[in-house]
Amino acid sequence: MSVVNRPSNRPLSPHLQIYRWQLTSVLSILHRATGIALSVGALYLATWVMYAAAGPRAYALFQDFNASILGRIVLGGWLFSAFYHLCNGIRHLFWDACYGFELKDAYRSGWIVVAVSLLATVLSWIVGLRLV
Repeated sequence: MSVVNRPSNRPLSPHLQIYRWQLTSVLSILHRATGIALSVGALYLATWVMYAAAGPRAYALFQDFNASILGRIVLGGWLFSAFYHLCNGIRHLFWDACYGFELKDAYRSGWIVVAVSLLATVLSWIVGLRLV
């Protein structure tokens, strides 16, 4: 049997057991996931408006859910999704202008996007809770 026809023991594609996750691929997946979360959040916001239009009792019911732990988790996730998607969209605009393609620049801007998104989310919660 020739060397060319010999079966190989190695996998044909990178499997999850041997694939090393990279920041850029994780942030790309997160960008897509936050886009989906924003779409679902838009439906949540439309439901909120419908409950507000239905009257004070219905609105109070929806507000009770928003004040619960689960409601705050949903709102916090939607808020982080909005900030992350915005910051990463700005990062993509820089890429469209051909800036930040070096590997160190891509990693630096990726960590900046994550940090700014988390900071903006936390600051928004602090300001929002003080206004209530």
